[in-house]
Amino acid sequence: MSAVIAEGTQTVNMLTAIKQALFEEMEREPGMVCIGEDIGILGGAFGVTEGLQDRFGAERVIDAPISEALIVGAAVGMSMRGRPVMAEMQFIDFISCGFDQIVNNAATMHYRTAGKVSLPMVIRGPSGGYGGGGPYHSQQNEAWFAHSPGLRVVCPSTPSDAYGLLKTCLRDNNPCIFYEVKELYRKREIEEQIPGGDYTVPLGKARIAREGSDLTFVTYGNMVYFCLEAAVKLAEEGIEAEIIDLRSLVPLDDEAILNSIKKTNRVIAVNEAPMTCGFAGEILARVNEYAFEYLDAPPARVTRTDTPVPWVKPLELAVLPSVDDIYEAAKRAVNY
Repeated sequence: MSAVIAEGTQTVNMLTAIKQALFEEMEREPGMVCIGEDIGILGGAFGVTEGLQDRFGAERVIDAPISEALIVGAAVGMSMRGRPVMAEMQFIDFISCGFDQIVNNAATMHYRTAGKVSLPMVIRGPSGGYGGGGPYHSQQNEAWFAHSPGLRVVCPSTPSDAYGLLKTCLRDNNPCIFYEVKELYRKREIEEQIPGGDYTVPLGKARIAREGSDLTFVTYGNMVYFCLEAAVKLAEEGIEAEIIDLRSLVPLDDEAILNSIKKTNRVIAVNEAPMTCGFAGEILARVNEYAFEYLDAPPARVTRTDTPVPWVKPLELAVLPSVDDIYEAAKRAVNY
């Protein structure tokens, strides 16, 4: 490994794991380019790209104007020429400014060229609430892109998964939207050792974050830890919850969800995004299609309410999903 992770370091946080993956992939692939606002001299708003420009130069680590449309458009153009590109959104909320380039150009290019053109590009950035960021800095908008055929959509919950999945996405010839929940960037409780060697994590393979027999939580990102907390409370009452950490939404590991439901016969889908047309709804639609015969209770979802995220902390917590919300949904399913 390069000098990003100091020699002798036992564990790292998610932010450092992502930085390590970027450094290693830039070294592995001389043609790779990074582009984004303040990613060079400043090292990114959260420090994810700190040191990249010093190591690889301003022609490969490009400080872009404050224009997400420009950033994504440039990334599409460079990747069309076969250069892997990492495009950073300073906050994932502002990915909407590049929406046309993503869903009408990047997502469709391989199809429109009959497979002659691929786009090896990753658009990554910090997402999620609970930090008092208000409506412009708190979104989980992954359902927008899961709805656009041609895109990969990824949201890791652990440092090693963030490291391995980002490397996989940077080597993939399909455009990928990579969500990094900023509340997890420096969370000390989840620090872990990053596997050595050329470690990658495959897309479309979920992880069992906790084994259980009485009900299944299907979730991803920060909500994995909310479900783990709820599972501890449930275990005190003799209820054992299994937690499926999806890791990638597109492609989705239907098999892992189905196998868990066959065992537990109850399912709760949890996402931080709003309820209407959120990804939890897609999970439950597939459960009803593929696993209805195994259910002993109606499938349910726990989500944010259909409102923007407020700045004021009590209001923010009121609209975002909580451990208690997840616990109560699980109790209703078990007692059905």
